[in-house]
Parts: sequence; C-alpha cells; structure tokens
Amino acid sequence: MFNPHLLSEFAQYYGFHYDIVDIETVKRDMYIEMERGLRGSSSTLAMLPAYINPVSTAPIGKKVIALDAGGTNFRAALVRFEENGEAVAEDTQKSFMPGTKGRMSSEQFFDHLAGMTAPLLEKEPNIQGIGFTFSYPMEITKNIDGILLSFSKEIDAPEVIGKAIGQGLREALDRRGVKAPDKIVLLNDTAATLLAGLVQIKDAAYQGRGLHGVETNPVVGFILGTGFNIAYSEKKIPKIGFNSDKAQIVNCEAGGFMPRYLGRLDKEFDVSTKGPGVFWQEKVSAGAYVGPLTVHIWKQAVRDRIITFKKAEEFLTATGLQTRHVNEFMHAPFKREGPIGGLFELDERDALASFVYLASTVTERGAKLSAAVLAAVVEKTAAGFDPFVPVHIAIEGTTYMIYRGLRRSLESYLHTALVSRKPFYYTITPVEQASLFGAAVAALTE
Repeated sequence: MFNPHLLSEFAQYYGFHYDIVDIETVKRDMYIEMERGLRGSSSTLAMLPAYINPVSTAPIGKKVIALDAGGTNFRAALVRFEENGEAVAEDTQKSFMPGTKGRMSSEQFFDHLAGMTAPLLEKEPNIQGIGFTFSYPMEITKNIDGILLSFSKEIDAPEVIGKAIGQGLREALDRRGVKAPDKIVLLNDTAATLLAGLVQIKDAAYQGRGLHGVETNPVVGFILGTGFNIAYSEKKIPKIGFNSDKAQIVNCEAGGFMPRYLGRLDKEFDVSTKGPGVFWQEKVSAGAYVGPLTVHIWKQAVRDRIITFKKAEEFLTATGLQTRHVNEFMHAPFKREGPIGGLFELDERDALASFVYLASTVTERGAKLSAAVLAAVVEKTAAGFDPFVPVHIAIEGTTYMIYRGLRRSLESYLHTALVSRKPFYYTITPVEQASLFGAAVAALTE
C-alpha cells in the first residue's frame, strides 16, 4: 500500500528529508566556510583565486583562440565578439580528450592539444591570446597558468599531473615550429561560466542606465551538471594578500561544502564512492551522485519492507544504476521500461508510487541545499539590493536543465533564500557554450 506518511517518516528517520534543512543555517555555514577558505584557514571550500579580473565587455572584432578540455571532448575555435556582445565561433575543431583512448605520455598529451591549436594559430598568427578552460582540478598560478592536481579516472595520462598546462602547450607548439601568443590563460569551467555570463547576459529593461551612473552587474557562475561548483568575484583574498577595488574571480570548489544536514544513508553511500569523506554537497545534488544515492535509499526502503514488489530481490542485487537511469524512470514511470521501470508489474502501482515519492524527496533536499549554498555566494557579492543592479546568475549543467523536478525546486528555494527578509534583485540565465566562450573572454582580460 502506498503510504506517504510512512515514507516521510522513513526519510526523517534516516535523515534525508528536506524538511530537516534550514536554509538560513546553511547560508550562514557556507559564508563562514567561504571566509575561512579566503583566509587560508581549515575549510571544506578551497576558495581558489583565478587571477582573472572579470570584464563586462569584450573588444569588438578582435579574435582569440578558445580551448575547452572537458570530460570526453577537446574543442578549439577562433572566437570574436560582435557589437551586441554575441560571441561567434569560427573554424571549430573537436576531438576526443587525450588520454580517454589509452595511456598517453606527457609529450603525447600536449602534442595532441597542439595539433588542434596550431592550425588556428597559422590562420590567425596575430591573435591577442589563448583562453583555455581546463575542467580538472588545477592550482592557478599568478601568471594564470594552471598546475594540474589530478585527472578523473577516465583520463590516462599520469605524467601530466603536476605540470603547468599552459607551458606544456607552449612547448608542444614550439616543437611544431609554431609560435604561441604571449598570453595563454588557464581557467576552470565555473570561472568560464561566470565570464561568459558577463558578456552574454543583458538587462534589456535597463538600457541607457550608464547615463545615470549605474554600475555593471555582478555575475555568479554556477555549474550543476556532473559536478557542482560556484565562482564569483572577490575584492579581498587575505591568503594571497589581495585587497583591491578591482575584483578577481574566485573558484569556490563549492561541491566540497559539507552541509550539517546529512543522515545515515548519506554516510553509507559516501563510503561506496571512489572519493569518500569529501565533496559532500556534490554528492547530494550533482549528476555523478544523485542517482546512485537515490538507488541506495530505495534499497534501504526495500530491505526495511517499506516498499514491497515481486522483483524486490532482483532490484537489491542490481548494480550500475546511474543518474540517467533514475532520471529516465522519473520522467516516464508508467512506461515500465529500462532497468528500473521494468521491475514493476501492472498491479504494483503502490510500489511504483513509493519509488517516485522517495526519489522526489531526495531531489527536493538536493535542490534546497543547492539553493542555500548558491544564495550564500550571491549575497557574498554584496549586491542585489539595488533594483537597477540585479545579480546575474549564469548557469550551466545538464543536471540542472533536465533532471526531473530539480530546476523548479531549486529556483523556488533560491527565491525564498534571497527575498525572505527584504526585496533582492537577481536573474537566472542558462549560458550556452559557456566553457568555450568563457575561455575567449579570459583571453581578452587584462
């Protein structure tokens, strides 16, 4: 029998019900962790300086090379900006990400990158610079190169770890007899999303406001895809002695935040992951984890006989269920297809409804925690109370866009988090090709 009260009690007992989460408490905790990270004190947030000063307008007509190294693909393109701020990509090339098709040495890895970049430099030898979005953990140096800290498991190029990515590309181009531009700027995908938002998001309602001395909007970059992260612009970073009216971008590594509202099943699931004990916020909300976490919770409900159905034992022994399987099921549970929907018979509507109910509870909590964490960063910009200067939130990520119920709930909780005490002005805008176009903007920064 479908019993929502029993299911809610189950969620409360195991500590994953969204009602447990207090948004204001999460915001306060996040703010404290941000401040600790900026000081260099012990914190779950790395608060990594990007050494990039954000620009709100890109030079019209000037071309740069934009490179984007993602999880499976590597892209390279010539990019220019039109008068309306629109980015135009030309001669875009796409290949597999080096290291995804077998082990590569350091030289092979950088030669692959150079092989994609060299034809663009030969076509436009006088470009202003190269912007390079590299979506793996890096320590950004003061000359805006990136020291690779680690690769995710699908990239097999261990010799590259510890090397400067920009310098490696420069040397590989030199081996080809191609001169690299003086400027090669490395950044992560969240900083790139912020930069893409700065030039792409426009306030049509406030055209002409510059004549009234109204300042440029701050932009927060937010990624909710396979992973979870936020970037914003900061004027004070004590751990590097930075204190300026001219802000620079900070990559929060927000997926590392540890919410206080985690239950027994969260901690059990964490032990089963490849990186236990870290990236708690990512594990309750992002695409790499939210589906498997939901499956872990479903299995506990079946073991506790909160949910019963004929193929329960088959489900308990199932392996390899990922976020895409959960999402497909949640979008069309009555199809009774796939590795989850196919478990239920026509007369097992109650069990089917119970699965949907618990999955929605997990999604709702992930949305509520994500909204609180994002709201803390938005408020950290110290903007948004002036109705003519809303904070722009530039968002990228397939989990945000397509995971059933997540976007609606996140935006609802975010509104509550930001306007609960007084009016707050903000916009939410998905940004297309953020990694590529953000890299282009980075190449144009001073």
